[in-house]
Amino acid sequence: MTRMSGKMTRTFDAKSYTELLVRHQPKPIVTEAENARAIALAQELEHRSPRTVEEEVFLELLLVLIEKFEEENYPISTVNSISMVQHLMDARDLEESDLIPILGSETAVSEILMNKRPIKHDEARKLAEFFRVEMDLFLESDSTD
Repeated sequence: MTRMSGKMTRTFDAKSYTELLVRHQPKPIVTEAENARAIALAQELEHRSPRTVEEEVFLELLLVLIEKFEEENYPISTVNSISMVQHLMDARDLEESDLIPILGSETAVSEILMNKRPIKHDEARKLAEFFRVEMDLFLESDSTD
């Protein structure tokens, strides 16, 4: 660790990062099975606490690979905001109840997933932060909220 302006900061260990790369051998994702494995590994890393600096960088790389695969295989233009939420939940094996802390209530989650109301601007922001995606994915083009 290095001391900078009174704070301890962790330094990047190239050897440790190289070991992660060798162990997992990340590459562009081309199949659903590879995507599922990458998502599972990303979830494992996301839930690890504390993560090393090297694991943070590796997780970021995984998320870029997953995002690229999903952008190419799930075009956004054919998906509405509700189905995007459902897809992201499915990809991460989440239940409706997992969204209650993000959206604030069981009613809000239910209304959105049953397409009884659009996702509000603030809810879209919270979902984007939770799923680590762009907020626009959750906003309908005619949304004024």
